[in-house]
Amino acid sequence: MNLFTEIFLYAIMHGIVEVNGLPIYVLRNYFERILFFKWAAVHFLNCAINGGMSMANKIETRVEQLMSDILAGTEFELIDTEFVKEKEWYLRVFVDKKGGVDLDDCQMLSEKLGKLLDKETMIAAPYILEVSSPGLERVLKKDRDFVREAGKTVEVSLYAPIDGKKSFVGKLKSRDENFLYLEEIEPIPREKISQVRLYIEF
Repeated sequence: MNLFTEIFLYAIMHGIVEVNGLPIYVLRNYFERILFFKWAAVHFLNCAINGGMSMANKIETRVEQLMSDILAGTEFELIDTEFVKEKEWYLRVFVDKKGGVDLDDCQMLSEKLGKLLDKETMIAAPYILEVSSPGLERVLKKDRDFVREAGKTVEVSLYAPIDGKKSFVGKLKSRDENFLYLEEIEPIPREKISQVRLYIEF
């Protein structure tokens, strides 16, 4: 029983049949409709957000598969992919190789990926494809990132302070299901970490 039904029953029990000239049952129906549409709007929004995130994950996974085929047997390494909504939809692919990638590398890989994506039907919305280097201060996300960058200095940002600090800088040792391990620093719980990126000291 919702709040408006309780009010309706209370009004009937106390002989209240109308409010400001409106029958009490009309008011009850009106407010119950408000509750329904509010619930429907929230439900629709949640479905849209979750569905959008799920679709973005599927697109990223498929693009990783396509890029793995493109890069097989080459000196390039796929670092990360992301499909995100900013003002426009962006499909970003980050690649690297020993000595770094240049503009010609990015253009060549973009053209190859673009031809494959033209044959796919999974991306319905218009989007901008970007292929680039992840940069010096790249963000580490996947397990392979932490394996590849072990021994390098990273900066760990936290959601909330640990021992009064919201970030730590240290040499990366490893990561498991529960903790991130840095040299000479206590293990950091993964659920408290907002971001890990390579740290470049200038």
